[in-house]
Amino acid sequence: MRMRSVVGLLGVAALLAGCSGPGNEDAPNVPPLVSVPTTETPTPTPTPTPSDPATSKVADTLCTRVDQTLVRTTLGVPVVEIQPKQLPADFGLPTYDVCQLALSTASNGPVLRMGVSVLPATKTELAAAQKAYAATRAEPAKPVTLGSGGFGTSRFVVFLLGGRLVKVSGPPATPAKYVVLGQEAVRQAPGLPDPAPVIARPECERGTTKAAKVMGAPAIIRRDSETSAGDPVCGWITATGVLYTTARRVTDAEAAMVPIRKAPTSMSVPLGDEGYVDTTTGRGTIRVGTGKLVDLIPIGIAHPDPDTMVAFALSINSLYTR
Repeated sequence: MRMRSVVGLLGVAALLAGCSGPGNEDAPNVPPLVSVPTTETPTPTPTPTPSDPATSKVADTLCTRVDQTLVRTTLGVPVVEIQPKQLPADFGLPTYDVCQLALSTASNGPVLRMGVSVLPATKTELAAAQKAYAATRAEPAKPVTLGSGGFGTSRFVVFLLGGRLVKVSGPPATPAKYVVLGQEAVRQAPGLPDPAPVIARPECERGTTKAAKVMGAPAIIRRDSETSAGDPVCGWITATGVLYTTARRVTDAEAAMVPIRKAPTSMSVPLGDEGYVDTTTGRGTIRVGTGKLVDLIPIGIAHPDPDTMVAFALSINSLYTR
């Protein structure tokens, strides 16, 4: 492991200004002013008009349109309930805007996630997504006849539909059952609004300039949100890469840092209680106290410059450690 220090220099300048006292002036000889009383009609205070109570509107997504009875019977679950809170994007290549259906009454029970890619896609992006999944060496995927083609396993299907990639994923079932759920997504997708290019939070802007330097270009898509614990999630997306930051709560953050600390490619950075940037992947990890880890994750960025990643980490650090 090699160590580097990051030092900031602050310069302070002080300016002293003097003020001269008042000069003597001769007052002109004028008659005294006479006060003339006036009567004013008081202006009535307007009565405030009560505003209509704010109402929350659930976004129009696949989850709000899907046949919940079909989902329940297909997966054999007791309940299917929409979870209206906005979820962080599913960052990757591609990145998906996702919604979620709870499949039990338990707070940590299984869920069904349905996502639409934030960027347009063709069969080229579909093939790249399948190749990336194959590299994980997880359950082998099989072709599925959905939309303009796709692939799936016993836990998900991904397919091309209307110039976007659609992903339906959830608990273990069978490939055939996920094809049924994919068919329902195909039926419900027409008329869905296009993904918004920018979903940004002001607090994430502190990292935007440095993020562009890491990625080699300004982001064309922004995806900011928060975790279930209330920690910020900031995301910058280009046509070829992704950079995002998030935080996770863990039982023992110090123990979780041990393998990162010992990795030969870890470069120490003075952030949080302990921080490292991987000089090969560019990934950054910052420990905050004993129960929180902050992740800075570049995807699809070939050989991220470690110094540029450190500069990005410095720009975003205070968002998680304040």
